[in-house]
Amino acid sequence: MADLKNPGNNHHSIRVEIDIVSDVLCPWCVIGYKQLEKALTQIATPLSVNIRWQPFQLVPDLPPGGQNTAERIQQKYGMSSEQSTASRQRLTDLGETLGFDFNYTDSTRSYNTFNAHQLLHWASGYGLQTELKMALFSASFTEHKAIDEIDVLVEIAKSVGLNPEKAREILDEQIYAEAVDAISAHWRDAGITSVPSYIFNKKYLVSGAQEPATFISCIEQLISEQAVDSVPDN
Repeated sequence: MADLKNPGNNHHSIRVEIDIVSDVLCPWCVIGYKQLEKALTQIATPLSVNIRWQPFQLVPDLPPGGQNTAERIQQKYGMSSEQSTASRQRLTDLGETLGFDFNYTDSTRSYNTFNAHQLLHWASGYGLQTELKMALFSASFTEHKAIDEIDVLVEIAKSVGLNPEKAREILDEQIYAEAVDAISAHWRDAGITSVPSYIFNKKYLVSGAQEPATFISCIEQLISEQAVDSVPDN
């Protein structure tokens, strides 16, 4: 984790910590992050933003090889085939407006994400968590890669600048399995039951893939609080 008490050389910037509880399997987590990115570009106040991706498994019992995504969604939400198709089209259209390609087909599959979360935990120490998360989203939703396979995950890690040999060692030996389980349990115990969930400065919770205006409102609240805190006492 980055040193939150020393965000950088700009002493006039407002510190914003954002914990994003998310799963690589969740298309709304892509939409939500893209909306957050948009919000951050619309705030004039200088910000020192530290984003940490936190693990959450939507379907922890997915078997090796995964499951057909349309079939999984229909089973989980009781959707008809037509409703499932309409839902995927809505996501595709939304993604297009935000610069992300949801390349859904009838054969798109959902894969277990536990190993992906282990790599994300490791990547945080190198400041590459967001890069890895976005690469995993693209692999999952755009490129139809089997992100439960070690070889696939090692290549994705390598593509963002992480050491592929170390990535393979982490997954072969399940080095961060206990850590990911413990962190996931922490967020469940804190009351997080759905993703994406955004916790701003460990104080404010925003649930769901909100519009930029919602994120802006929350950040502006943090700005006003820090401005008050920085006023010297007479």
